[in-house]
Amino acid sequence: MSRIFTTAFGAVYPLYVAKAERKGRTRAEVDEVITWLTGFDGPTLHEHVEAGTTFEDFFGAADLNPAASLITGSVCGVRVQDVEDPLMRRIRYLDKLVDELAKGRPMEKILRA
Repeated sequence: MSRIFTTAFGAVYPLYVAKAERKGRTRAEVDEVITWLTGFDGPTLHEHVEAGTTFEDFFGAADLNPAASLITGSVCGVRVQDVEDPLMRRIRYLDKLVDELAKGRPMEKILRA
């Protein structure tokens, strides 16, 4: 079991936001990406951030978007589609979406529209 599974989502969320903001994107765009992937609405997302929900519980409560399987590519040298553990794959999906956002990719492509 990876250490990230027991890490609080709220501890990593500000890092996602900071990464996007450094590249000229907004917190609202990060929230949009996360809500698209998880099915949470804005208030529910921020409840998880404030409550210190672990990644394991965060993704356990999520209703993953059916188009999430279209997310492919590498994050930190690991191909997202090749990750075998379902929870780690979901975490990598989120990492990949935030990376695409920070790289300036158009939102409709990030959301696999």
